[in-house]
Amino acid sequence: MKIMVVDDEGIVLDSCRRVLEADGFQVLLVTSADKALAAIQDQEPALLLVDIKMPERDGMYLMREVKEKWPDIPIIVMSGYHTAETVKEAVKMGATTFIAKPFTPDELLETLRQVIQKKESPGN
Repeated sequence: MKIMVVDDEGIVLDSCRRVLEADGFQVLLVTSADKALAAIQDQEPALLLVDIKMPERDGMYLMREVKEKWPDIPIIVMSGYHTAETVKEAVKMGATTFIAKPFTPDELLETLRQVIQKKESPGN
């Protein structure tokens, strides 16, 4: 399964890549919302892991665009600036779930498994 990680911080991208590849996922690393939109077209990821706070265009912008063009791609939103308002807005915009930074490898994998299971279950 191909997962796209969108974050402007190299350390987050590298950490996610190591954890996800070790668990058998194919990982695409992207540093901005605009690059993500261009790459989704070609790469067709099964799932997005998106940071909210990024320079230029943020994760909320990216979610709006993805949900409009590719409504079936699940999106996990991650943020170090998680407030009840941020979580509520992300879910309202179409995020499948939310994970707070910093997260452990186990928290990341458990969140991914829940989203994958939900995506693959009948009725979705």
